[in-house]
Amino acid sequence: MGKEMVHVYLMPGMAANPSIFEHIRLPEDQFTIHWLEWTIPHSGETIGDYAKRMCSKIDYEEPVLLGVSFGGILVQEMSKHLKFKKIIVVSSVKNRHELPKRMKVLKHTKAYKLLPTQLVGNVDLLAKYAFGETIKKRVNLYQKYLSVNDKNYLDWAIEQVICWEQEKSLPETIHIHGEKDAVFPFKNLGDCISVEGGTHIMIINKYRWFNKNLPKIILG
Repeated sequence: MGKEMVHVYLMPGMAANPSIFEHIRLPEDQFTIHWLEWTIPHSGETIGDYAKRMCSKIDYEEPVLLGVSFGGILVQEMSKHLKFKKIIVVSSVKNRHELPKRMKVLKHTKAYKLLPTQLVGNVDLLAKYAFGETIKKRVNLYQKYLSVNDKNYLDWAIEQVICWEQEKSLPETIHIHGEKDAVFPFKNLGDCISVEGGTHIMIINKYRWFNKNLPKIILG
C-alpha cells in the first residue's frame, strides 16, 4: 500500500490571487497542493454563508486548510462545516480580540464604510488594503498578485474582517505569524509560531521558511 496523500488547500489573502503561493513546494510523494481563489460574494452574504459556499470547492476528505490574512479568517469559518486534518492560519488572527485597535475603532465608528474602495483600480491603494504597505518599488510584483479589484468584493471583505465576531480561538488552529507584521501586530496575538523578520507578505518573500517547516507542522 502506498502512502495516503495529504491534500492541502491554500487560500490567499484579501484581494490576492493564488499565485502568492507559486513558490510553496511540499514533498510530492506526501502532499497534493490545491489553490483556492476568491469569488464575488452575493449581496448581503455573511462570512459564514460564503464559507459554506467555498466548502463546495473541497474535493477531498479531511484536508489541510491554510489561509493567509483574510483567507485565514475564511478557512476558520470553513472548518465549522467540514472535517479537516489541520487548520493553519498565516499572517492572520484567531478571534476578534486579536484585531488591532485601529480596526476596532473603525468597527465602532463604522468609518470603514467611508474607505475609498471605488479607487481600487489604483494598485498602490489596493496594496495598502491587502498588504498594509505601499508598493513604490514593487508595482509590477503586486499587480501580479493583487487581481481581485471588484469594489463590491473589497467593501464586503473589509467589513467581514473588521466586524468578525469570533469570540474565542478555535482550539485546533495553528497560527504562523511574522514578528514584523504591520497589519496584525504580533504583540496583539495569542499562541502562535513566530517567524523572525516576517512581515504581512511573508508567504511571498519567506517561502523557503514555509517549504522547510510546513511538512512537519502538517504531519506533527
